[in-house]
Amino acid sequence: MPAPRTARAITAFALCSLGAIAFMNVYWTGATSGQYAVCLAFALAAIGVSFLITSPKAPCWPASHRWLALGVQAVATHLPFAFFGFSWGSMGGPLAGAVLYLLPMRAAAPVFGVIVSAQVGMGLFAGHSLLRTIYLGLVTAYIGMFLYALARLTSLVVWLDASRTERAYAAVTRERLRFARDLHDLLGYSLSAITLKAELVHRLLPDRPERAGEEVGDVLTVARQALADVRLVASGYRDLTVESEMASGTSILATAEVRTLTTVDCGPLHPVVDTVLATVLREGITNILRHSTAREVGITVTRYDGTVRLTLVNDGVRGGATVEATGTRGSGLGNLRHRLESIGGSFRAGVGADGRFVLRAQAPVDPVGVRPADGHLSLGVPS
Repeated sequence: MPAPRTARAITAFALCSLGAIAFMNVYWTGATSGQYAVCLAFALAAIGVSFLITSPKAPCWPASHRWLALGVQAVATHLPFAFFGFSWGSMGGPLAGAVLYLLPMRAAAPVFGVIVSAQVGMGLFAGHSLLRTIYLGLVTAYIGMFLYALARLTSLVVWLDASRTERAYAAVTRERLRFARDLHDLLGYSLSAITLKAELVHRLLPDRPERAGEEVGDVLTVARQALADVRLVASGYRDLTVESEMASGTSILATAEVRTLTTVDCGPLHPVVDTVLATVLREGITNILRHSTAREVGITVTRYDGTVRLTLVNDGVRGGATVEATGTRGSGLGNLRHRLESIGGSFRAGVGADGRFVLRAQAPVDPVGVRPADGHLSLGVPS
């Protein structure tokens, strides 16, 4: 049985037990068959109203509905005292619990005290001893607190059950976003490289078949890497390094007849930082190949004051280009910004004062939110 139904079943059992106790108390007083019927009717009414009042949705009822339900409960609780007296005493507890559950605490606490005092007063009015009337007040307070706690726990169970479904949906959404981002970052670069080299092979084939054969070998290497990347995306993570991406990117830019100037002075990096900056470098080179007419590209990776900075500059800004800071669509530059911010870094990209396009990524040497034992980082959204 689902947890919310189990909690409500326990509440129903507790209320039915209270009704049965009241009925047995009346039975032991030697009541008539007519009194049994009245007792059963009032017990069923009190239990039914209590069950409705202690439902998880009851606190959200309009104020008029809540006061009406409490009024019906009060009548079903106190009117039977005229017929059964002290034997009906245990039924004051559900009303006290309902008041605590339905009303704001600043109003519920004094009303709760009035109900308990009313039970004691009715006991004294009926001529019972002080000890018995104190007992009646304690039973009313105890049952009221018990039912209030049971109703609150039921509400928490329902809320947790609903939040579990929402968390599962959120986890699926995060995984889909991770897969989409990894696919964009990994395959975008590889497919651009394959396209570029295939075009070069097409040009070289008639006049320089030997060189074309060499380029075909490079195409096969990139294609195999793309296949490996897809498998790693499916497995949930992909570790990259700035060093390997620098070598691969320089080779691809050289194929496109782009002069590349590189400066790397960062030393060994944390695997998470290395992966994120390598992803930034890969995406930056992919954008140069796709969206610019660059003839010269400068790439620098430096470390200072606990921070690693990657800067990629190219002179291929097309006419009419505007500053593109960071998007938020989960791909391209917006994706890079998200990756860097998730580890405590920052990202900026746009046209500089000299007319060149500058992409700058900065990350802490010790990434934020990464456990020391982590040996890799998914390229997707951190969970």
